[in-house]
Amino acid sequence: MRNTAVLLIVCPDRKGLVAAIANFLYRHNANILHADQHQDREAGLFLMRVEWDLAGFDLDLRQFAAAFEPVAAEYRMQWRLALSSVKPRLAVFVSRYDHCLADLLYRWQAGELYCEIPLIVSNHPDTHWLAEAYRLPFEHIPVSQETKPAAEARQQALLEQHEIDFVVLARYMQVLSPEFIRRWPNRIINIHHSFLPAFHGARPYQRAYERGVKLIGATSHYVTEVLDDGPIIEQDVTRISHRDDLDDLMQKGADLEKVVLSRAVKWHIDNRILVYGNKTVVFD
Repeated sequence: MRNTAVLLIVCPDRKGLVAAIANFLYRHNANILHADQHQDREAGLFLMRVEWDLAGFDLDLRQFAAAFEPVAAEYRMQWRLALSSVKPRLAVFVSRYDHCLADLLYRWQAGELYCEIPLIVSNHPDTHWLAEAYRLPFEHIPVSQETKPAAEARQQALLEQHEIDFVVLARYMQVLSPEFIRRWPNRIINIHHSFLPAFHGARPYQRAYERGVKLIGATSHYVTEVLDDGPIIEQDVTRISHRDDLDDLMQKGADLEKVVLSRAVKWHIDNRILVYGNKTVVFD
């Protein structure tokens, strides 16, 4: 793992932005490794991700905010600094389907996902064996309409106790309350078993099968208070035919779900995603 810093910026588009950022880093002896940018002409916005090697960088990162503030203020920047050496702490929420959880845990153990996983939460006990196999804490918190407020309070307490940075819903088949979601803006990643905005909500494979579609998909997105309507991070599709029954759709879809979710999680960990409005920019 490189010892690098990543600066993510959103601001009104205007001339001189790239030069201002590059000159600031140059003045502090930064060796820029990657720089990528995007202009949204309709929104009049400039978005940028810049990563540099911290070897030789002469600005104490504890003083970065104060030093960078004059540049940020001049160009009205919203910005965030992240360090590649810091492992974010991920909590996974899951229900009965285990394919996405199993895939995430395998990739984590293999070193593909540079994070800590100190907590797995489920409203069913079915995936407890997976947590045990990876020696990870597992919390079974049943959820019903009557117990949902108490269940979410327990979940929030666990997230705070384990100092969680972001949450992944790995086929967690419960709708989170608006109060829960507001505490984790752009820090809850969901996998929906459909190519949104088609077939949002429950039973998308059943509805896709009844509709006779020729492509099915999966979508990973940040969770907002509007069901299945948050900023989309990643999507993929696979072709099906009249020979495929509902079980075939579900099996092919499960393979898509794993890949799409793991990509979104990795990009979030690697600080490659910028959210603006209800859209994302995912930098290479």
